[in-house]
Amino acid sequence: MELDFVPLLILCFLVSISSAELAAKVGVNFGQLGNNLPSPSESVKLIQSLKAKRVKIYDANPKILEALRNTDLQVSMMVPNELINNISSNQTLADQWVHANVVPFYPETLIRYLLVGNEILSQPDKTIWFNLVPAMRKIKAALKTHGITKVKVGTPLAMDVLESSFPPSNGTFRSDFSASVIKPLLQFVNKTKSFFFVDVYTYFPWSSDPTNINLDYALFESKNITVKDPVSGLTYHNLFDQMVDALIFAMKRLGYPDIRIWIAETGWPSGGDYDQIGANIRNAATYNRNVVKKFNAKPPVGTPARPGSVLPSFLFALYNENKKPGPSTERNFGLLYPNGSNVYPIDLSGKTPESEYGPLPAATNNVPYKGPIWCLVATGANRSAVASALSYACSQGNKTCDPIQPGGKCFKPNSLVWHASYAFSAYWAQFRNVGGSCYFGGLATQTIKDPSYGSCKFPGAKL
Repeated sequence: MELDFVPLLILCFLVSISSAELAAKVGVNFGQLGNNLPSPSESVKLIQSLKAKRVKIYDANPKILEALRNTDLQVSMMVPNELINNISSNQTLADQWVHANVVPFYPETLIRYLLVGNEILSQPDKTIWFNLVPAMRKIKAALKTHGITKVKVGTPLAMDVLESSFPPSNGTFRSDFSASVIKPLLQFVNKTKSFFFVDVYTYFPWSSDPTNINLDYALFESKNITVKDPVSGLTYHNLFDQMVDALIFAMKRLGYPDIRIWIAETGWPSGGDYDQIGANIRNAATYNRNVVKKFNAKPPVGTPARPGSVLPSFLFALYNENKKPGPSTERNFGLLYPNGSNVYPIDLSGKTPESEYGPLPAATNNVPYKGPIWCLVATGANRSAVASALSYACSQGNKTCDPIQPGGKCFKPNSLVWHASYAFSAYWAQFRNVGGSCYFGGLATQTIKDPSYGSCKFPGAKL
């Protein structure tokens, strides 16, 4: 009995050491959707200056993989979405992809995770959904063919894979792919001892319902706000744990209660449009510093459904990326500006005490802006692209562009920019509440200054 007990103690010690090492390695997502970003070699130095221990890229960029060679940074790389359909039915193509993109760098570049696609189940094209797991199997087989056995294969999914998430014990995967995609995915992850990679942003549920979700609860700042799950009896002190546990219960419901979770993305935007509540430096710094503290806790704290479990992670993102489409928040998730300076100080090792950080700017947009807001052509926008966007805006809705037709109240001044600005505002005023945006491929910008003149009244979006 004593002889059996000693190896057991050693095993427990080794497991605890492994868990501690895993927990201490917070990483960062290195997106590249910018035309003003530092070089790969300079970026690697900046990643190290943040004290990150891992980095995730969204492709197989050879210059970045080369810059990461002979560093101590563990690397996650990605098979792009557009290759999944072909790879899913073609082992030769999978073999060729691994041979061309992994073999030249492995093992000197510490490639540890190979992700197949990004948020595939959020894509509208359902064909790719059902090809996801077959493509993952082909990539795993290709790695084995090349003698690469230490690289885990996974795929990052968004929280919209759940059709029910509250209370967490009611977590349920969407019925349109639960049995056909999620269950085979969980089988694959379980068999290969990989992770369920998931993107968890408390910003989005909070910003869509700030009346009912407390900001401090979303920022890990709540001292006396708790949410009790009436079924499980578990008590939650922050929104992040609540979201992660909904996923844990959803996996348990499909018969996989123990699959490890990897936080593939999390973060908070430091800036946004006028209609984007809470996107500011103070909240971003508060959230990211707090979540880093959670990830680095020793011993690990886990979540209420999995106390003491390790949550390996990648923060989103390394840079503010000026070519990311969508609302302005999408271009303001970075820890760094493109010139390499900090948006706010942060230490991904979690070792810098809060007292060493300087004061943060006050938050000025934690309550919704009352509006109205107008949508105008952005300075320097390409004229031919603006003309195409003008035609699109005018083709939508009910008499959107009548006032800028000859003889209309807003026809003069007869300029492309003014006509397009009117059209953008009119379009957005009609369609904002059903998902329309003031973006137009980066050609538009918001303003709270009424551009109306004389008898020409620009429609403004009411919030």
